[in-house]
Amino acid sequence: MTSPLLSALPLFPLGSVLFPGGLLPLRIFEVRYLDMIGKVHKAGTPFGVVRLTQGAEVRVAGASAESFSSIGTLALIRDFEAPQAGLLQIECVGTQRFRVRNSALQKYGLWTAEVEALPDDVALAIPEDLQHTADALRRLVETLEERRKMEADGNMRLPIRAPYQFADCGWVANRWCELLPLPPHLKQQLMELDSPLMRLELVSDLLARTGIAE
Repeated sequence: MTSPLLSALPLFPLGSVLFPGGLLPLRIFEVRYLDMIGKVHKAGTPFGVVRLTQGAEVRVAGASAESFSSIGTLALIRDFEAPQAGLLQIECVGTQRFRVRNSALQKYGLWTAEVEALPDDVALAIPEDLQHTADALRRLVETLEERRKMEADGNMRLPIRAPYQFADCGWVANRWCELLPLPPHLKQQLMELDSPLMRLELVSDLLARTGIAE
């Protein structure tokens, strides 16, 4: 069975990587994205986040042309604010990975693409030898929640939101990939892995090097 295709999906090339289930806050002020985000928010449709491999997030005169990875993640807007004219503040959640089949640069510098959806991670229980990765993540989330409770206004945004899935390989691996200070190209490689177990095994190695999860 072939994966469903989305045609003319608007793309948002960024210097960062969005994982399925991950949160992405954005401040938008470029005309090309103000219009696009306004339209997808009104329609309740996703846009695609892809990692820049060349070029900058904000267009400047004389800059090199943008290029980006062929695998990205669909983003759905969860919070939408327009604090002033020409500025949007949104928070998105990553949903499904996709592969770019064809892309085109539109008027005003907006990229659109025909993409095919990639399979979701298979739900896998965390093996005993990797349980420490989930335990460390649970402790971190509990610490962050306690810190938020102590904040005077209680509005501290957590980088991870419920529902928590500490028993699932892919979910735990993805959250650590977001939290660890890894270079974007390495995060991209981890996001592209089809095996959530392999992703978690590599995350476990990275955690061991940092001493976060012993």
